[in-house]
Amino acid sequence: MKAEGWLFAGMCLYFVATASVYWAFSTEPAGTAALAVAAVMSALVALFFFVQYVKRGPRPQDRGDAEIAETAGPLGFFPGRSAWPAALATGLALAALGVVYALWIFLLGCGLLFGAAVGFVFQYVTGDSGAPG
Repeated sequence: MKAEGWLFAGMCLYFVATASVYWAFSTEPAGTAALAVAAVMSALVALFFFVQYVKRGPRPQDRGDAEIAETAGPLGFFPGRSAWPAALATGLALAALGVVYALWIFLLGCGLLFGAAVGFVFQYVTGDSGAPG
């Protein structure tokens, strides 16, 4: 993860330089704030990658002498189909329409949004889903 860390560190430096130039030549603060937030976010991602590199050591992808077989094995858990993303989108759409049209539509959308978010988060906690753990 060392290469990814350096990539995001470079992005952070780019955003810092861009924000500095924008702040010097611009009269509005919103763009400077957006570029500063982008710099902070890319710095956080770079920090995460560097900490993971120190904690876990180099991956086979980080070494030049690694063999392809070293990366073999299970990659992780990939969930199957789920109806919860569609329910989340429907709840969000209803809540947004409720802001425009009526309070009861907004409340219905918020209820659906809350229920779908809870279902989405906890869909692999119980039941035979094939999830690890």
